[in-house]
Amino acid sequence: MTMKRITEFTPAYDKRDVNPNKNYGIHGVNMKMVLKGERGAVQFVLYTGWHLPHVAEEHRAKGYYAEPLPADLGYHSPLPMYGGDEPIDQECEYLDGKPCYYDGSGMMAERIFGVLTEKGSDGVWAELEKYYVGLFKELV
Repeated sequence: MTMKRITEFTPAYDKRDVNPNKNYGIHGVNMKMVLKGERGAVQFVLYTGWHLPHVAEEHRAKGYYAEPLPADLGYHSPLPMYGGDEPIDQECEYLDGKPCYYDGSGMMAERIFGVLTEKGSDGVWAELEKYYVGLFKELV
């Protein structure tokens, strides 16, 4: 089984505005690890807590230190995984432009974060492969 590993980091932002209709807040860097195969893809997402320098300075001045937050362990499937499932995206980048049925869990991501801290990225890739095989074994 050929699997492709994709690691993405999306940048932090500061989109605060005094106008509440234009205030989109702040967010730190996101890390996403995606394991893509022939039957779909699985992902682990971590909110790193790494903010833009001026935002981090504001936080330090207030005595606030951002912690990493395991945000998601989920899947991208070309087929519905349960009854009533609707595609969330008609052109999923992880499914080569096919419609995407997606579900994920922040609670399940906590276990993967533990693996990351104890075993690093190799441990996460191994866990994502187990998740992929268990999830997509029926979709042959």
